[in-house]
Formats: sequence, C-alpha cells, structure tokens
Amino acid sequence: MIAFMIHGGAWDIPDHLVEAHRAGCEKALKIGWDILRSGGSAVDAVEESVKTLEENPVFDAGHGSHLNADGEIELDASIMNGTTFRCGAVAAVQNIRNPISLARKIMDESEHILLIGKGAVRFALEHGMKQCRQDELLVGRELDLWKTSRGKERFSTKDAFRKPADTVGAVALDRNGVICAGTSTGGTPNKYPGRVGDSPLIGCGTYADSAIGGVSTTGWGEAMIKVVMAKTVIDLMEVHDGDAQAAAEKGMEILKRKADGYGGVIVVTRTGTFGISFNTPRMARGYVNEKMPHPVVVV
Repeated sequence: MIAFMIHGGAWDIPDHLVEAHRAGCEKALKIGWDILRSGGSAVDAVEESVKTLEENPVFDAGHGSHLNADGEIELDASIMNGTTFRCGAVAAVQNIRNPISLARKIMDESEHILLIGKGAVRFALEHGMKQCRQDELLVGRELDLWKTSRGKERFSTKDAFRKPADTVGAVALDRNGVICAGTSTGGTPNKYPGRVGDSPLIGCGTYADSAIGGVSTTGWGEAMIKVVMAKTVIDLMEVHDGDAQAAAEKGMEILKRKADGYGGVIVVTRTGTFGISFNTPRMARGYVNEKMPHPVVVV
C-alpha cells in the first residue's frame, strides 16, 4: 500500500478563495502521488509536493507568505523520515524560495536538525542553494494586509481561526514502508520578528514514525507547541490501535481543551489509512491511496 495526503491550511477560508485552494491542493497531491506510483520515495514525494504549494501564491508558504511586523518575510519548514528518524528544519529564514528543500538538505547533509536565520541562509549557500529577493516571495494581498495591520496587536485566540493560516504540509507512505512528513509556512500575519511557530519544530508541526504513522499540522502555532501536537497524535494512534481518525480527533480535542487552540491535522498510518480533523470553518486537504478509485480534494 502506498498513500499520500496533503493540506493547505485550516481557517475561515472565504468562498472566493475556495476554488484556488482546491486547485492548488489538487496539483500538489498529483505531483506527490505520481512520484509514489512510479516507485519514488516518500521523502521525494513530500518535498516536491510541498515545493509546489510553496510556489503557489494562494498559500502562506514560500511565495505568498505573510509579512512580519517589520514588513519582512521569514519562513519556517521541517521534514522528517520516519524510518531513519533523521529530520531537518529551518526557522525565521529569509530570501529562500523553497524552505522545505533547505530543510531536506539539513536532514540529508548535516548532523544538525534545526538552523535559523542567517545560519540557515549560510548553510543554504554553502550547499548550492541560491537566495531570492523578497519581492519574489511577496504578493500584493500580503502587502495590503501588512499595511492595514501595522501597529495593531496580534489577533486574539478567539479570532485565530478567522485569520489566514495557509500553512502547507504533506505525509507520504512509499512502497518500502517509509513514512515521511513535512510542513512549511510563512507564519502568522504581522508576527513579531523572529517569531517561530510549530511548523519547524519536530514533534509539534511535523512528526513521522514508519512503525506508526506521520502527521503534519496547521493552525495557531503557539497552541500546537503547547501540546506537542504532531507527536501527541502519533502517541494517540498507539493507544487507539493505529486508528488515525480517532487519534486526530482526540488530538484536536486536547488542543482546544488544554490550549484553546485552533487548526487542523492530517495523518497517514503505516497501513495507508488516513485521519483528518480540524476545528476551523474550513481546511484545504487532499488524499489518495491504492485502494481508492480516485483522489479526494476537499476545502
């Protein structure tokens, strides 16, 4: 069994953006699924699908990311191989078009896991990755949002689900039984410079264990961190005999009860089944495995 699942954020996605989210998720799902069907690795499927989402200005990752309070774009991403337990992550990195690819380079070519800011950029340059200009990542929608939010305090918990949170992620199971998970984000609108959410933190925004499953999260990062969301869902799967849906739902219940958090989670198990849970009005996601007659994409 091979299986693949992606997400493109959980929030109050307005009606006029639903089709763009659906189309973006459909494209990313197809790219990852084609890699898996051709015998490719879970790691390749996750990286390439997330890169597609980072390149799509609809989502808050790579091109299209939110601006921080200083009007700059700082990106976070992580990736984890559930068989080797190797992982890589970047946080508050600037001028890198595909942070998921930099996270993979850290996983594959260093002894470290998380690099931030200037150190992450230095590593990228030393390993053949080029920087881009900030205006290559900027879209007019985000510049307008930044201008209207300047000087305002960060949104309240109650309003969290209404704010754009188009963090993207993917989880794949390949023919060798390897599970990989990855997540990428531009963070929250008008965030404090240097703020890091759950997406680059292994165990919070991303986790994979090929003996159990893989998880990628999206939503209010501070709350996700408080309950170590991704690893919590993995642990719950063991308790629920590998039931991904039960684990996802229980994880979201814990998130709300303990941290008053909002967002969503996707899960792929070692047997190729799926779990999805969210407590926002909408969540963009797609999934497919070999038993399904066709992929499913829902917003």
